[in-house]
Amino acid sequence: MKKKFDNIFKYNNSIYRIIVLIVAIVLVTYWMPKGGQFNYEYQQGKPWLFDDLFAPFDFAISKSDAELRKEVNDVKADSKLYFVFDEDVKNNVIDSFNNKIERIGEERAFEKAYLVRMRLFGAEQLQIIYKLGILAKDENLKVADKKRKVTLLRNNIAEDISFENFYTISTALQYIDQKIYFSEFVRDKSFLDEMFIGVLQQNVKYDSNKTLKGLEEDVKKVSLTRGFVARNTRIISKGDIVEGEAFDKLNSLKYEYESKVLGESDYIWITAGHVIKVAVLLVMMMLFLFQFKKDVFDDTNKVTFIYLNILLMIGLASFVIHYNPKFIYIVPISIVPIVLKSFFDSRLGLITHIFVVLLIGFMAPNPFEFTFIQITAGIVTVLSVSSDHRRASIFISVGQITLIYFLTYFAYSISQKGNLEDIDYMVFLYFAINGLLTLFAQPLIYMYEKSFKLVSDVSLLELSDTNSELLKLLSDKAPGTFQHSLMVANIAESAAHEIGANARLVRTGALYHDIGKMNNPLFFIENQQTHVNPHDELAPKESASIIISHVLDGVDIAKKYNIPDRIIDFIRTHHGESMVYYFYKQYEETSNEVLLSDKSFRYPGPIPYSKETAILMMADALEAASRSLKVYDSKSIGGLVDKIISKQMEEGQFLNSNITLREIETVKRVITKKLLNIYHARIEYPD
Repeated sequence: MKKKFDNIFKYNNSIYRIIVLIVAIVLVTYWMPKGGQFNYEYQQGKPWLFDDLFAPFDFAISKSDAELRKEVNDVKADSKLYFVFDEDVKNNVIDSFNNKIERIGEERAFEKAYLVRMRLFGAEQLQIIYKLGILAKDENLKVADKKRKVTLLRNNIAEDISFENFYTISTALQYIDQKIYFSEFVRDKSFLDEMFIGVLQQNVKYDSNKTLKGLEEDVKKVSLTRGFVARNTRIISKGDIVEGEAFDKLNSLKYEYESKVLGESDYIWITAGHVIKVAVLLVMMMLFLFQFKKDVFDDTNKVTFIYLNILLMIGLASFVIHYNPKFIYIVPISIVPIVLKSFFDSRLGLITHIFVVLLIGFMAPNPFEFTFIQITAGIVTVLSVSSDHRRASIFISVGQITLIYFLTYFAYSISQKGNLEDIDYMVFLYFAINGLLTLFAQPLIYMYEKSFKLVSDVSLLELSDTNSELLKLLSDKAPGTFQHSLMVANIAESAAHEIGANARLVRTGALYHDIGKMNNPLFFIENQQTHVNPHDELAPKESASIIISHVLDGVDIAKKYNIPDRIIDFIRTHHGESMVYYFYKQYEETSNEVLLSDKSFRYPGPIPYSKETAILMMADALEAASRSLKVYDSKSIGGLVDKIISKQMEEGQFLNSNITLREIETVKRVITKKLLNIYHARIEYPD
């Protein structure tokens, strides 16, 4: 029945992994460019490395960005400025002037005939001024060339005049002052001059909306192309330098490929190509997990987590490329190896990063440059992101990653362009923003821990603090077990470090592996402070049951205190399916019953299924067994290590743990050395 259940479980897991693969392939393919792609990489000023290139179809030569900018700037410089003339203002000003001069002239007792002459003189000057108009101030109006022709709309009739012909209030008053000064009949010149002050009003306004609309229409008329290339015309020959007209033609052909409206048949073939490319890479990722990370491959939660990270980063990159391809270097792709290294290891982080970069490379502009820079940054990420979780470590690592971005882009650019002038220095700003966004990896790791119930190095560091609540409780209730756990942790950590396993994970698992003994501490010899042994009053089966129960009790306690499943695995597996031999032998010697099964004297398992849990099983058994030695020397300890580990191997305890014979030999050597250091010979001093 158990075998049938296991088969169903494996079958369902396989289906789930296939579904994850299919969903990932569909999404990434959907994000791929829908148009065709130009299959040549070239750089301006460098030789054409491919065979002679002929035009596959007719196409127009696109103007360069510099050409278009110049033409648009010329259009802007020559575009019409529109002004609106208000006829009513002139009439209001003349009426105001006449009323003012009449009122004040009567107050000063001027002659009627003289006032009439001044009114006529003033009206004549106002007519002259308002024939062109007085310009109103406008912050949006900037005219460098005062002789520039502008368009004045008067009663819906347009006329072109020079901008300098418009009056302002001040220039209008200056004009009137001159006329008054040279007038023969004006006796009181200051009086007449005073009559114009405060009367003049602006009646010509700048029409920004009409001007902008006219400018847009003029810009639309600017042609995006110049010249034409007929089908089968040679574009460039092998070895020619990519520059001038040839460079413009290549850019135009590339643009035609990428923007060409595809037929249904073309679209189907391009999509099929994308599907195959994406499927190959994503299936290879799954095969890597199957071959080298079996524990991850068997855990659908972890598989989902890895592929989710891949999809999130590719989706983000696709969105940015669609918005503006220049911003691709802002995308913090290095977050992927940082996150995966925190939960798994460097190799998985780097391999996943490479697959992500290759997939994004199919979408990115200048894919070779992008791939070179990002893979280099990924390698540095894996090497620089330390397991030292001081506050400054993540900032130091991100600083190193950003510096590598700067160096690789600079090196690549000068090697391609051959000078410093053509380097796009804005990209360095993008890399700086990338570095700031990479810092988001820390809160992201925390969110992933809660969502996927994974354990990062930061959490392991917190859990391994002996002042944590559960470990303090263990030291109070079962001090002997606590000391045993500390010694096992030190031994297992050294062994894990020696074979390249996760040393911090092993240490944390070792500290918690015996917490189940808190329920019955006195039934375990390391906690017995007197010569009274409670097992003396129990039958062998009862004693074995209490000893074995500390595994399940430990699992229950760990769950109660929200200890992660990754640590609980060490509690479940640290005895595997081994037997409690002492009480089993005692039962055989004292009982007259025939034991049909030894299940009552065996731990429930499962057996270890990782290098780390296998190391803990060895270290735990040997640390406990070494206490029974009467002589502590290299021979006795070495013999004990060989005996116990050989027995565990004979029982098949390490079959699922992917630990090699070479690594087991290394672990044996490390444990022997650590035990010798613990029980080193002491000099006996005379009384």
